[in-house]
Amino acid sequence: MTHVYEYDTIVLGSDLRAALFAFNNRFPIVFAEQRRPFRFDCFDDEDLSCLNIENTQKILKTHQGDKIIGIAKDILWERLLFFLSLEGRMPLSDICSSIRYDGDSLVCSNEYAKIAEIKFDTCYYFGDDKCLGIDKKIVDKGEYICYDWVAFNQGGKHDIDYIKTGDDFVSQIWFYSSDRIDGNTPVKDACAVSIIKEEDIFNFDFSETSARFKTTEEMYKRGMKGKFNGHCPKYGHPKYYRFKTSHISRRKEKNKTTISTRESAIKVTKTKEQTLLRDLPASCLGYDRYVRHFVASKT
Repeated sequence: MTHVYEYDTIVLGSDLRAALFAFNNRFPIVFAEQRRPFRFDCFDDEDLSCLNIENTQKILKTHQGDKIIGIAKDILWERLLFFLSLEGRMPLSDICSSIRYDGDSLVCSNEYAKIAEIKFDTCYYFGDDKCLGIDKKIVDKGEYICYDWVAFNQGGKHDIDYIKTGDDFVSQIWFYSSDRIDGNTPVKDACAVSIIKEEDIFNFDFSETSARFKTTEEMYKRGMKGKFNGHCPKYGHPKYYRFKTSHISRRKEKNKTTISTRESAIKVTKTKEQTLLRDLPASCLGYDRYVRHFVASKT
């Protein structure tokens, strides 16, 4: 049986702005594409204590000195969606895999069948690539943001947390305690972030393999070395093993922005994340009965 929901106003999308907008206005939220913030996107010094989140600063070691960051944005994103679900404002949770707008309502399906129909007066649209049927105007920059996750099978023990290269391809390298090993291991894997033009996305020079090679190349350029391998018998200088790596996965996102729609019932809001964060403390007052049960979250 297909569920039919009727709302005055609804939010369509799942990025952090959409979650903040739905939370602040107490609107229900639906989505088919999950746009979780990138693991290493962090706040600066924003006060998130209204949600019992302690924005503890963390120091990253880089070759240019220490880099200070705040709590990861995905912690706030998870908390917002959790509170919305507690209030029944996530009617489909994360089980929807596609949405179609038929001019009157949102028809939602999973991979097997139609699961819900959502009728509304106004829908605030924040972008969802798995939603079809919305006549919209998009600014497409003709490029992708790519995240290449690289495993270090040898040479993953070092004290560097972050490298900024200055290039578009492998512009940033984030090192983190490996998820492949249980516990707080000193072995680090890496995530290389790149901006790749659309015409180059299938070019080998910008492939997953090339991203892996460039990651280690940037490390060598900065004097980083693999495991110590004794001394050269002839000259006595130290020797080191080369880094051994393998590619874990690549995630790519089209760099585009929806600026308007031609649908009268669907609105695109340009409210900035910083503005939504500023309004968060006042909005939290309505969720106090949930917030007080949470122990403060830290990085």
